[in-house]
Amino acid sequence: MQSHIVILGCGFGGLFAAKALAGAPVRVTVIDRANHHLFQPLLYQVATAGLSAPAIAAPIRQILEHQKNATVFMADVEGIDTSRRAVLLDGAEEVAYDYLIVATGATHSYFGHPEWERDAPGLKTLDDAFEIRRRILLAYERAERETDAVKRAGWLTFVVIGAGPTGVEMAGTLAEIARHTLRGEFRRFDSRQARVILVEGTPGVLSTYPPDLSAKAKRQLERLGVTVRINARVTGIDADGIMIGDERLAAKTVVWAAGVAASPLGKSLGVELDRAGRVPVGADLSLAAHPEVFVIGDLAAATSDGKPVPGISPAAKQMGRYAARCILHRIGKNASAPFPPFRYIDYGQLATIGRNAAVAMIGKLRFSGYPAWLLWLFAHIYFLIGFRNRVVVLFDWALAYWSFERNARIVVGTKDGR
Repeated sequence: MQSHIVILGCGFGGLFAAKALAGAPVRVTVIDRANHHLFQPLLYQVATAGLSAPAIAAPIRQILEHQKNATVFMADVEGIDTSRRAVLLDGAEEVAYDYLIVATGATHSYFGHPEWERDAPGLKTLDDAFEIRRRILLAYERAERETDAVKRAGWLTFVVIGAGPTGVEMAGTLAEIARHTLRGEFRRFDSRQARVILVEGTPGVLSTYPPDLSAKAKRQLERLGVTVRINARVTGIDADGIMIGDERLAAKTVVWAAGVAASPLGKSLGVELDRAGRVPVGADLSLAAHPEVFVIGDLAAATSDGKPVPGISPAAKQMGRYAARCILHRIGKNASAPFPPFRYIDYGQLATIGRNAAVAMIGKLRFSGYPAWLLWLFAHIYFLIGFRNRVVVLFDWALAYWSFERNARIVVGTKDGR
């Protein structure tokens, strides 16, 4: 009887694990709460009206259509019973497994202040992107109707909390929208009056990058018109602004990009989690007490050559492929032979800041500006899922580059739910 491999989550880790099992003599069940795989590195482009949702997402069933050993379930996973080797789904349904790959990723972390989420949404899903886009576009609409200059300034102030790649990309794009995309469209104010403020609690932006690239990224942001506040700790957030220490900053639109927490599903595995809620795994990415359970991606606290594996998409892809190969080895003819431990290969890091502005680090090479931006652009197009998506994104970016237009500026749901 064929082994049944269940994969929870179809992000980069889950998808690449599933594809690595194509053609193998196993049954594969992929379970995800959404019906699509999302190219998360470009999610901010949907949030800022640069791309439409289908350009960065593809139906999971379509991706795995020709993989005959794979079945796809759209369902919420409520828990994992490792003693019975069963995944508990909504509706009291259970799915038994021989091997389990948990790739449910991460969610937002508000550092003990969950109440901030209402007024400072994070960016992890398409729903998040739609909500942030709605708030951004409605802020300009409210500013056009506002006659009081002080209140209008609040609508035209946009704060991004967290200067990692997502925060930097979001802040740079918001500045370009104000200074180029919306220029001349409003009659009661000039969109270039909008303020974009990037708030970071550490001494610099893109803290995982070398100090020289971090400094260059900060300068590029400032050239775009972004006000960068470093060493600034947020102490409060509400519908009208934020508190930085004892300082009050009026802003109607706040985006959270400051922290992530591992998926809460890790708690059901019955192991002690690390401070970020991640699941400690062994050298083969499995659990010591349950070697048939593999944890990959943002949920895994994994090491490679003694160093922590970063929570980025290339690492998730590599972990997904590795977990699949490890399982196939265990059920193969040479199962008794040792299997090499997981080794993460660092192909470099890229972060875009805005038009013709980016930073890149590939091995010992470090560069910024236009060359880094070109590399970022073509790398992201190359790694998109599906030929159609690559063509659509390339066309939209080319049009936006020459015209500064953003054609996905559609607001659905004009009531303020905050």
